[in-house]
Amino acid sequence: MANLTSPSDFLLLEFSKVQELQILHFFVFLAVYLTAMTGNLIIIFSVAIDHHLHTPMYFFLMNLAILDIGTISVTIPKSMANSLLNSRSISYSGCVAQVFLFFFFAGSDLAILMAMSYDRYVAICKPLLYETIMHRRCCFQMAGSAWVTGILYAVLHTAGTFAITFCSNMVNQFFCEVPQLLKLSCSDLYLVEIGLLICSFIIFLGCFIFIVLTYMEIIASVLRIPSVKGQKKALSTCLPHLTVVSLLVFTGLFAYIRPAAGISSNLDLVFTVIYAILPPLLNPFIYSMRNKDIKTALLKLFSSGHSSAMTSRGIP
Repeated sequence: MANLTSPSDFLLLEFSKVQELQILHFFVFLAVYLTAMTGNLIIIFSVAIDHHLHTPMYFFLMNLAILDIGTISVTIPKSMANSLLNSRSISYSGCVAQVFLFFFFAGSDLAILMAMSYDRYVAICKPLLYETIMHRRCCFQMAGSAWVTGILYAVLHTAGTFAITFCSNMVNQFFCEVPQLLKLSCSDLYLVEIGLLICSFIIFLGCFIFIVLTYMEIIASVLRIPSVKGQKKALSTCLPHLTVVSLLVFTGLFAYIRPAAGISSNLDLVFTVIYAILPPLLNPFIYSMRNKDIKTALLKLFSSGHSSAMTSRGIP
């Protein structure tokens, strides 16, 4: 009979039994992690330092960058460490922390994406009321609500997941993903977490529909702009945003709601990488590399730093 006590640690997915391939996995994840960290930190510093970027759009973008750093830091570093040390182990408390932090950052992330879509809706569809509606206090309330929502969301799912007992400690994923943990359940209490996941599915789908409807209104307003340049500028900020939201929502829903049977572990891994790693990696490129304001802020930052360095060396 299976042991009905919770394990002291879990064993995560091993990418390969060959040490050289484990080292390769370490360097690939390291490159992805450093790229995502660098891109998101650039956004944070640019928005924080340049007062011209102290607007609602960039305020929410900075929040998104902070959450993306958190999301990718929850999953990748432990997987890299295990590959480097040729280990698979993660402690029980470490697994709990991964589940809590991942749901916290993911829930807050979606809420911020909703706030960003609403901000663009007001800016494009109701430009004369923009400053009245999206004032400083409103922006802080929306961001604060997003973070609090993430905390509540994480508490519910963490409690629902670890209320169960486990028959095994073999997690078939590179981090403590809830669907994989539920497969290890020895009791019917896992049905509580399944109920929470179904509720999450409904909430996430509702959020996605809200964002899509918001962008439909935006696109309809954009098409009424007589200037082709104005249309391109408005669409350039909306379409990438909608792309990232679609990528996050659909791959995440596939990983958490789909039936457990009939899906290969390789496909599991692919979809998990897409929803857990790609959005934090791609967001800085989508939101900053094509954004003239961010580029201008970076040029000012580097030029002022270069001038300060020259002055400190006594070069006029």
